[in-house]
Amino acid sequence: MLIDSHVNLHAPQFDEDRDAVIARAREAGVSLMVEISDKLSTFEATHGLAMAHPDIWCTVGVHPHEAKDHTSVTADELVALAARPRVVGIGECGLDFHYDLSPRETQAAVFRVHIEAARRSGLPLVVHTREADAIMADILEQEQANGPFRFLMHCYTSGAELAKKAANMGAWFSVSGIATFKAAEDVRAVIRAMPADRIIVETDCPYLAPVPHRGRRNEPAYISHVLQALADIRGWSLQEAEMRTTEAFFALFDRIPRGSGR
Repeated sequence: MLIDSHVNLHAPQFDEDRDAVIARAREAGVSLMVEISDKLSTFEATHGLAMAHPDIWCTVGVHPHEAKDHTSVTADELVALAARPRVVGIGECGLDFHYDLSPRETQAAVFRVHIEAARRSGLPLVVHTREADAIMADILEQEQANGPFRFLMHCYTSGAELAKKAANMGAWFSVSGIATFKAAEDVRAVIRAMPADRIIVETDCPYLAPVPHRGRRNEPAYISHVLQALADIRGWSLQEAEMRTTEAFFALFDRIPRGSGR
């Protein structure tokens, strides 16, 4: 079962051919997609995609780039939106100290609100982290001590130490097209050490198209290249990689019934 755990189909890059992109994903054998919320102003579009398609589910949340515009967001608000049909996760949220498009303190505060929403809703948290390893580890450890929550380190490209700490806290990890990039051996080294039963795959489309499509707009139809890369990195057969990532996906996104999609 091919599953793309992280798509951004509401993005403007798909405005001219969104239906065709979804059709190509299905033709490529993609059975399920999780449409990711990056800010509340576009959540209706995100949720609308999930409501319109039996093979698309969605999350609700605020990307760290957008945190500056969501300083008043509350866990109550996120939990209420998460109660809608076909919402299966909280996020994408977290810390991005590479671009610093929102103040770091604001990113951290908004991230903690999302953690509380995940804790209260029981839904998994989709975590974005970039160049913030030490502070991310501190926040996750502090918040786990306050009460458990499940979380996914999405498109993981950060360091081995944070990965180890997150894994010890029970984190899932998602692998993206970056795993196919020639210069990404450090990423592949971390992938080799990830817990085998908690790895899933994603495209993060329209970004990070895998080889041989690198440099173009990414699409869910390309998820098979990511799955093959994961299989090669871990020494699994393609069938084993598909089985393992499918099991891990449903264990994490457990609001999605098995047998869903197309």
